[in-house]
Amino acid sequence: MKRDMDLIRKILQRIEADQDLNLDDYSTEEICYHVALLKDAGFLEAFLSTGESGDITGVSVTRLTWQGHDFLDATRDDTLWCKAREHVLKPAASWTFSLLLEWLKQEAHRRVFGVPPSSSGTP
Repeated sequence: MKRDMDLIRKILQRIEADQDLNLDDYSTEEICYHVALLKDAGFLEAFLSTGESGDITGVSVTRLTWQGHDFLDATRDDTLWCKAREHVLKPAASWTFSLLLEWLKQEAHRRVFGVPPSSSGTP
């Protein structure tokens, strides 16, 4: 199964809003798989239920981590998220998650201060 960044964002948004993870456009298997990815990445804490074949059959999310909240903050603006999808995810599907997050941070910095961050980390 491929990693779906839109689904990852939706899952984190629903957890933050204390909503269930039933999403009409996604199967239970897709949601469970992506919750497992988010757990692996340290974005949330969860219990995973597995069937006899080892497939994840259910999830119980306990909380978002600091890193999960940071990602949500970086992707909260729908315009910025659409721009990230167009300029980062679409042309370079092999980019790592950390590069996406770095791009989002730089774009947010540019919006706030009008220029990209300098190498020293000051505006």
